[in-house]
Amino acid sequence: MRAFVLLLPLALAACGLQPLYSGGSSGPVGASLGEVEVAPIEGKSGWLVANALRDRLGAVEQRTPRYRLDIKLDDNIIGLAVRRDDSVARERRTLRARYQLVELGKGTVVLDATAGSDAGIDVVGSEYATIAGEASALERLSEILADKIVARVAIYARRNQATP
Repeated sequence: MRAFVLLLPLALAACGLQPLYSGGSSGPVGASLGEVEVAPIEGKSGWLVANALRDRLGAVEQRTPRYRLDIKLDDNIIGLAVRRDDSVARERRTLRARYQLVELGKGTVVLDATAGSDAGIDVVGSEYATIAGEASALERLSEILADKIVARVAIYARRNQATP
């Protein structure tokens, strides 16, 4: 067992895997993420997603923008389960984004993708509690969506080895 544990790092090094964020904020991926500006996004969900993206992209000092992230959101709540009195017992909130990474110098779209997530919400007797649950779900979905978008942009930056 001990020999296996000692040989595991050698086996992983031989497979060609490399850390995505090697070099930290001064590495090629970290530097590229610092050069992405987030265009304004409509609505409350847009405000939440934009702030979450800025938090993640702004982890390094802000540089002159080289890229712009344009995002269109689709936020839906649908009823899933119905009680005997025909009232909704459970809802599903979905937040989907179509995003484009635009290289500002050329004005070309270099990445065009989608991301999404969903959450279940219990509809309880208190209308206030249901509204609070919907708002909480939106906050969580915004964070998840921002993580997915930043990860995809980071993969693009890694593949293209953009230099600061």
